Amino acid sequence: MAAKVEPFWKRKTLAELDAQEWESLCDGCGLCCLQKLEDEEDGSVYYTRIACKLLDLQSCRCTDYPNRRASVPDCIQLTAADAAQFTWLPPTCGYRLVAEGKDLPLWHHLVCGDPQAVHAERISQAGRMLAEGSVAEDDWEEHLIFRAG
Repeated sequence: MAAKVEPFWKRKTLAELDAQEWESLCDGCGLCCLQKLEDEEDGSVYYTRIACKLLDLQSCRCTDYPNRRASVPDCIQLTAADAAQFTWLPPTCGYRLVAEGKDLPLWHHLVCGDPQAVHAERISQAGRMLAEGSVAEDDWEEHLIFRAG
């Protein structure tokens, strides 16, 4: 009987992942692409249901991922070097979970094999987001959905 090989996210650090492994940690929830507001008093980050202009509201995927920083200069590029700062990501995020030494959830596509499970489990905001241009920035507070952390 062959020894069971642990999945890469359990046996490697984020810094040891190759580009394909790194990208595969993304569960496709799109939550990191929602507009966020920061409380100036305590630094808390709140997610809104307002999507970045490049996020497809149904699939929760960036419509121009390779070139996203050209049209959205403040789009954050997640890197292993920044893992200590991932606390602003949702607690379900694969990058954050692996950075914290935790396992991926059962609905994650790398665990269950189904990239649609993140939507079926309602982890994503698929079909429940608003387009960035449809809400005045002054009204974003009316669309808060959760606090990061």
